[in-house]
Amino acid sequence: MNRKYRKTVIAGNWKMNKTPSETKEFMTNFKAMMHTGRWCDIALCVPAVCIPAAVRAMRETRVGIGAENCNANASGAYTGEIATNMLVDAGCKYVIIGHSERRAMGETDADVNAKVLAALEAGLTPIMCCGESLEQREADITNEWIAMQIKLGLKGVPEDKIRKVVIAYEPIWAIGTGRTATPEQAQEVCEGIRAVVRKLYSSKNARAISILYGGSMNEKNAYELLAKPDIDGGLIGGASLVPEKFVQIIEAANQPTV
Repeated sequence: MNRKYRKTVIAGNWKMNKTPSETKEFMTNFKAMMHTGRWCDIALCVPAVCIPAAVRAMRETRVGIGAENCNANASGAYTGEIATNMLVDAGCKYVIIGHSERRAMGETDADVNAKVLAALEAGLTPIMCCGESLEQREADITNEWIAMQIKLGLKGVPEDKIRKVVIAYEPIWAIGTGRTATPEQAQEVCEGIRAVVRKLYSSKNARAISILYGGSMNEKNAYELLAKPDIDGGLIGGASLVPEKFVQIIEAANQPTV
């Protein structure tokens, strides 16, 4: 982390877990033990039906509520989809875009790009995901693959809005598997992502953008991962469902930095 230039962000991704009632219970417990550190931004991205309960429970706290997906269109005949203005009106601050689980359902880089642009236009902070499969890593094309995803995902994002984007590196082979990239592997890719942003925009913007790690980060490995200079936080899956574990990760993010 480098708090001199950019924000540290710990974001929970609940995926398809918890009901609205369970959300209220989680938030009550979480608030009671929430760390008071001043450096770390906290987001909880929850299922759509849980957003109202989460927003009500976290009102007057520094925790931002987010969605796990959005549609790039403002309105229309898109049954089951949710537009960005609906999320804003519901109280969302963040939205996860391009998670590997959604890409596995057919979401393309063009879809990701359209959603990023729509989120920025609506005033949401997009958490844009990128990541390689085990086969791509073993073929030694990780850097090229990630660079392509970043370039396509950020296409058309103007320079005055790039700092509002959060990028999450999530190696597909480490999501929900219990396997985690080593701190050195995660740092190498996050450093490469920053280099791509530098080429697309500028050194100043590259220094300012927050890059998260999102592959099975938990309360046991968070401190070591977050100590790396280009890892500015985490996109947390399973550990974000347990208040005690999520708080421990936030505490790791509030560690002193050089």
